[in-house]
Amino acid sequence: MNSSIKPLKVPSLKEACVQRLEGLILSGELKAGEKLASERELALQLGISRPVLHEALVDLAAKGLVTIEPRRGVYINDFRTNGSVAILSSLLAYHQGRLDPALMQSLLDMRQLVEIETARLAAANRTEEHLRQFQELLSLEAGIDPTDAAGLTDLDFSFHLQVALASGNLIYPLIINSFKNVYTSLTGAFFKHFAGSERVVEVLAYHRRLVIAIHKQEATMAAECMHEMLAHGERQLLGIHALWMAQVE
Repeated sequence: MNSSIKPLKVPSLKEACVQRLEGLILSGELKAGEKLASERELALQLGISRPVLHEALVDLAAKGLVTIEPRRGVYINDFRTNGSVAILSSLLAYHQGRLDPALMQSLLDMRQLVEIETARLAAANRTEEHLRQFQELLSLEAGIDPTDAAGLTDLDFSFHLQVALASGNLIYPLIINSFKNVYTSLTGAFFKHFAGSERVVEVLAYHRRLVIAIHKQEATMAAECMHEMLAHGERQLLGIHALWMAQVE
């Protein structure tokens, strides 16, 4: 069996509706403050039932893209002002993974802010069980095919999530998980671009260094290692993104 052939994923009617309306909002075709047609009219235009449309609108409201006002209607929001973290995956899908430079830099800056602190706290608060889980991840990384971009992406996310879990802060793992789709899209591009190269070896070496610092409970060393690792990834990702943007232009 050819492993490169993946099952087709056909969105449900609700997902297709969400994607269609998201595209209209993110493109600016539906403008902030604009009132949508009634649910009955809009459902007819889209060729779907009113219950399916309503579920889609509820999803859009949860992302901050629209506001549903009972008995008044549905209004388009300025997603830059009203959007939640949930919209990041939509932005990534809309731009086919090629975010504008400002949003890309903002995401990378957010990672620095959150993950350096999680590394520092992990060194201070880790338990023996956390260390055991880190060793399991390192063992999996040591045995993985360096050209397996998907496997490396999954392990890399698990590693960063484990650092957040070891921090002892209950919110940091939730933040990392809330960014999973965006995070793995970016790191997936990294591992796909550099599959089998020295860049992959360098990332796995950073992981080992960070676990050593956490094991020794060297908080400053752990924070510095995380900073270096994220800076390393940022340099490579910005280079990949520049190539993408040049291709678009």
